[in-house]
Parts: sequence; C-alpha cells; structure tokens
Amino acid sequence: PSRRRSRAVAGGFGVWDHRTVRHVYECPVRWADLDLLGHVNNVTYVDYLQEARVDMLLTHSPDTRAVDLAEGVVVVRHDVRYAAPMGFRLEPVKIACWVTEVRAASFTMAYEVFAEVDGRRTTYLRATTLLTPYVFATERPRRISPEERAGLDAGANAYLLKSEFDQTQLVDTVRRLVGR
Repeated sequence: PSRRRSRAVAGGFGVWDHRTVRHVYECPVRWADLDLLGHVNNVTYVDYLQEARVDMLLTHSPDTRAVDLAEGVVVVRHDVRYAAPMGFRLEPVKIACWVTEVRAASFTMAYEVFAEVDGRRTTYLRATTLLTPYVFATERPRRISPEERAGLDAGANAYLLKSEFDQTQLVDTVRRLVGR
C-alpha cells in the first residue's frame, strides 16, 4: 500500500528567493522507478512533480473547479535541475510545491524534491513548470477563471518572512488561504 501524505508548510527552504506557503507531498519511491544504475529515473521525477501538483490543487482549492486545474492543464515547459541522485528508499520522498506566478492563461509552479534524515536535508531536484488550462473537448487552451485565479493567487502571494514573523500575520494568512 502506498503511503501518501500532504501538508502545507510556511516559510522558505533556503532555495530561491521566492518564499511562500508551500504544499508538501510525500511520495513513495517505487522499485519500478529505478533505472539500471539503481537511481530514480530522470523521467520519473516529472511524474513525481505531477503527483505533487495534482495533490496540491485538490487539497487546497476552495471549490470544485480544482478538478479542472488538476486534470485539465497541459505542460508548456519544464525546467528541471538535478542536484543529487536518489536510490530506493523505504520512507517517502518529500516534494514541496508552490505557485510562483499567475497570468491570464497560464501559471507557473516551482518544486523541490528532498529528504530529511537525522536533521540533514538532501535536495535531489529543483524544477519549475509552466502550465496552461486546456479544454480537451475543443483542443484549445483557455483563460484562468476568476475563481481559479483567487485560489492560485492565494498560494502565490502568501508570503511569510522568517525575519519579520508575526503571529497575527500568520493567522491572517491562514484565514485568507482557507477563505475565512
């Protein structure tokens, strides 16, 4: 049985300048994910990113339109930076993902694939994905709806700066994200 868990985490991870609330998805590493050298295959990482993205959209979106963004988008571009090889592991690998930009007909997400063992963090991959909503029945891209934009903007703009931490700001940010 797969052990998949997700949660939202506030703050930066020491990578990139974009600090926001990040969704963390725990993805099991499957034996079939390995190549002949015993490392997770490079193409498999893109599948991991998709699993994390869909989980984030379905977990944090305030309405049923999340299904449209989770299942009705096409990838325009991936930028993947491999940092370290990952072999088979019993514990799930963590994938942090967050929205970095929302435009009229596209949005960009960033990802970090990592593990933490005994207080030591290993980053395996960092990536960004440019996505556009797509209507498969008409085979055409579409604009992002106001409801979808509100959900994506909440993730893109929920900055929590450690140096300026204020509990009131945290509570206000959480209330805005959950729509209360």
